[in-house]
Amino acid sequence: MSNGYAVVDVETTGLSPGQHHRVIEVAVVHLDASGRRVDEWCTLVNPRRDLGAQHVHGISAADARRAPEFAGIAGELAARLSGRVLVAHNLSFDLRFLRAEFARLGHELFAEGLCTMNLAGRYLGASSRSLAACCELAGVPMGTAHSALHDARASAGLLARCLDRVGDVEPVRLTVPRTLNAFAVQRSHPHGAEQHFLAKLVRLLPRVETASGDEYLDVLDRALVDRHLTLEEQEELLEVARALDLGLSQVMELHRGYLAALADAAWEDGRVTADEEADLRLVASLLGVDVGDALRRPVRLSLGDLVVFTGQMREGRDVWERRALSAGLTVKAGVTTRTAVVIAADPDSMSGKADKARTYGIPVVSEDLFAGLLGQLSGSA
Repeated sequence: MSNGYAVVDVETTGLSPGQHHRVIEVAVVHLDASGRRVDEWCTLVNPRRDLGAQHVHGISAADARRAPEFAGIAGELAARLSGRVLVAHNLSFDLRFLRAEFARLGHELFAEGLCTMNLAGRYLGASSRSLAACCELAGVPMGTAHSALHDARASAGLLARCLDRVGDVEPVRLTVPRTLNAFAVQRSHPHGAEQHFLAKLVRLLPRVETASGDEYLDVLDRALVDRHLTLEEQEELLEVARALDLGLSQVMELHRGYLAALADAAWEDGRVTADEEADLRLVASLLGVDVGDALRRPVRLSLGDLVVFTGQMREGRDVWERRALSAGLTVKAGVTTRTAVVIAADPDSMSGKADKARTYGIPVVSEDLFAGLLGQLSGSA
């Protein structure tokens, strides 16, 4: 039996405690068994090292210098966690850092906990993993991102929306003596740094089905928020992948999916600007994947769309035309601005129809891709 919930959030100097990164801010919001917020606590923590991406978390060295080290707040934090169910958005990230910090002091943190990233997807229908997107869907106030207290409050709001469907979870077991004269230090200035507008695309990225994939991609979101990956951050991502038991092939598949999701978001308005293209090329190079498909306009078909065939197909053109008509498409002989797609034996075809399609910005696709589009169309009917 627990005493309610301890919703936590940590800001850190980097992505992985295995690379000697530390907690620099921690917040705990208490909810009772009914989901009512009853208490909250937050403090900066002096990591005795550089602060990492300050432009992201907004914590100044001057503020961190006057804050207690983790040892100075460990007892207070333990008391706020012990006996309660631990909750966080991407729990595996926060839990790895908290366990590492307590382990440095010789204490073992026993906790299972609840992840609001998973709960929001399962019970609230959230299609994105980001905290901001989940909160927007659930009508939960978000506050300022990358502020431990604001993020913990937001996660607490998500938990409250799901409590009627959450079962019993073992509470935290952790005993650390409280330090006399323990004190908390707040930021001297609220964090209001504005992210690059392309970094905000992260909130639109969809969830994935790979086991632990969302947990890994949430950390990748943090790393790529400034569209830069240092060598240290690359090592940290490998450490995170290992901690989540993800192999190389799984990581690369996640990277390809990540780029494709970014591209879908960039194409949402029907075009990719020069800035968006540069961003996609940069992310592709950072992730070690090919940018080619991301820069091609996504092809989607709807009932009644006009399609045109050109060139000598592997199967007779009459066969393809019958398939298109059976799927609810309209087949035309010539290309106009209303044509949805041109199907060619070779997508690089130099036929008049293909050249005209490219002039109008109409996709020219292969037989195989068109077969897949027909399958999607029949599946959605």
